[in-house]
Amino acid sequence: MTRKLRWGLVGGGVDAFIGAVHRHAAALDGQYDLVAGALSSTPERSQISGQVLGLPEDRVYNSWEQMLERERMRPDPVEVVSIVTPNHMHFPVALAAVQAGFHVICDKPLVHTSEQARALEAAVRESGTLFAVTYNYSGYPLIRQAREMVLAGAIGEVRKVQVEYHQGWLAREDQGKQAAWRTDPALSGPAGALGDIGTHAEQLLSYVTGQDITSLSAELTSFVPGRAVDDDANVRLRLSGGARGLLTCSQVEIGRENDLRLSVFGTLGSLGWCQEDPNVLIFDRLDQPRQILTRGGPGLGQSAQAATRLPAGHPEAFVEAFGNIYRDFAAHVRAQIAGKAHSPAYPTIADGVRGVEFVEAAIESASSGSWVNLPR
Repeated sequence: MTRKLRWGLVGGGVDAFIGAVHRHAAALDGQYDLVAGALSSTPERSQISGQVLGLPEDRVYNSWEQMLERERMRPDPVEVVSIVTPNHMHFPVALAAVQAGFHVICDKPLVHTSEQARALEAAVRESGTLFAVTYNYSGYPLIRQAREMVLAGAIGEVRKVQVEYHQGWLAREDQGKQAAWRTDPALSGPAGALGDIGTHAEQLLSYVTGQDITSLSAELTSFVPGRAVDDDANVRLRLSGGARGLLTCSQVEIGRENDLRLSVFGTLGSLGWCQEDPNVLIFDRLDQPRQILTRGGPGLGQSAQAATRLPAGHPEAFVEAFGNIYRDFAAHVRAQIAGKAHSPAYPTIADGVRGVEFVEAAIESASSGSWVNLPR
């Protein structure tokens, strides 16, 4: 199969930052052809975005309901639908798309509640469609290298994991459209920073270590007066393999931009990675000199090499990591069309469900002041 996959967007019009990220990511490897969209919450803005993006006039829709219904009836319908909307729209759009038989790529956090998450997971299972959640940091080559090394025993038995995701852009009272909906629980969901960036940290920790969170103890804080959701979180973790962890996230740390860091400590060594310097992985071994692994450099495993596009020394980062999720998903869609077995290399619906359960457990723990077990 050499043709591009027919692709549609819900949300993500020309004035949306994350919409542009999705379009650039999907374009990197030539796997998708954007042919349809319901690009905004208003028909007028959707039509304007469709014109700017060069979509066929009859495939620029006034609503996501109209898009799914009409595309489903076409002889050449979209095959993949990306949901690039504020969080409160994820569940209805994703459920309808899955039930209509479309493959789905959805932004995180997946949905507002674990009840919604489990209903969506059941719908995906029943329909046989494929579903990705854009935890894009797992697409970085050196994160994939870290996972490969941890699972191969390069640092021995994992003892402790620290993951930090710190920003400062919400350090004062809400300003602008992005701040407004991300701090409104009706739109963002019950969590603020924890749902927005804490779920990225949770997925990264689980992805690299291969261990799920079994229980946690959380403190959630709203530092900005009047803010209805948390803007800072500190969470202690117990992991399925016996390791202990600490997850912190904040959006009120002045001076922090997009400071996501991961450290994994084992019985034989440790690994360290920072998203703002993503092409470097620090490998420390017991009683050995420090080793610095670089993206595209020597000594990397197959998963990191496969996720690398540019020669060593050419910075490769956020959009390319997003692109790896899109490329991995396209490979799975193509395999399904061809009737071939394929193991997903991207974050799936199960990762999204776990993220929602993590948020709910942290909120319960912060409210009760006690440790809370996750359901799985």
